[in-house]
Amino acid sequence: MLVLGIMGSPRKKGNTDYLLSLFMKEIEEAGVRTHIVEVGKKNIKPCLEYSVCEKKGICPIDDDMDEIYSLLREADVIVIATPMFFYNAPAQTKALIDRSQTLWARRYRLNLMDPGHKIKKGFLLALGATKGKNLFEGINLTAKYFFDAVSASFEGSLTYRNIESRGDMEKHPTVLQDVKDAAENILRSYLTRKKILFACRENACRSQMASAFARYFAGDKIDALSGGSAPADTINPIMIEAMHEKGIDMAFRKPKSIDEVVSKEKPDIIITMGCKEECPFVPGAKMENWELPDPSGKPIEFMRDVRDEIEKRIMKLSNSL
Repeated sequence: MLVLGIMGSPRKKGNTDYLLSLFMKEIEEAGVRTHIVEVGKKNIKPCLEYSVCEKKGICPIDDDMDEIYSLLREADVIVIATPMFFYNAPAQTKALIDRSQTLWARRYRLNLMDPGHKIKKGFLLALGATKGKNLFEGINLTAKYFFDAVSASFEGSLTYRNIESRGDMEKHPTVLQDVKDAAENILRSYLTRKKILFACRENACRSQMASAFARYFAGDKIDALSGGSAPADTINPIMIEAMHEKGIDMAFRKPKSIDEVVSKEKPDIIITMGCKEECPFVPGAKMENWELPDPSGKPIEFMRDVRDEIEKRIMKLSNSL
């Protein structure tokens, strides 16, 4: 499981940084993996309205957004932390939000669903210097539609007024309890899931499909991981096409090594699909092998057969949990 933080303030070690760090610390203490994108350090160009995303579901601008799209897809929870600049997010953070139009287009123009759309959550942390009652109206609307674009439900916010000088957030009388309660609430539905690692050789076809189906059909029961004993450079384009036929979006996924995955998360179950003796031993993890042929290099008809067999097995696995 991944909780992704988007640090929207250009100021280091300021009030926004403190608030997000406090939130992520609570998440980590629950045993959950976190990652923070510091927006100010990323090369994120503003949307230039090429409209390629509307037609093809990709953005032609060459910058760091592909990396961020991948993290937005992987995350179970996305947390935006931002100060108020003219009743909304700072320009660099707003650029990231605007560029999420690519994910919106994949969902609403191309009719492709993020495998995690049923369980993905979004949460807002925001603060501003003034006391105005309308201070957070703009950012709440922006967050609502951003989270919808990235296939996350907007689960709420923590907002703080009259936060101006460095250190004001640390002095706030309720912030520690606020963050503790919010983190507990947002994690509650995730922590009882079985953590299952689907493993194959390249992590480009079988294990990717299995983890996507598990997330799609049983994300409330399964925390799906995937890895390969010898990961490929990219996922298989024929696999992407075959999954698109099911309406499941596999864009922005990246092959990972099994060792990389288990170094960050300890699975309860490892289901292998061809990596055989190269799969690592994880103490306490139950091992299971699915006899599935490798569709790499095969035509799409072969890929469809493997896809459909994986789907059936995932449904059976879900029903057994």
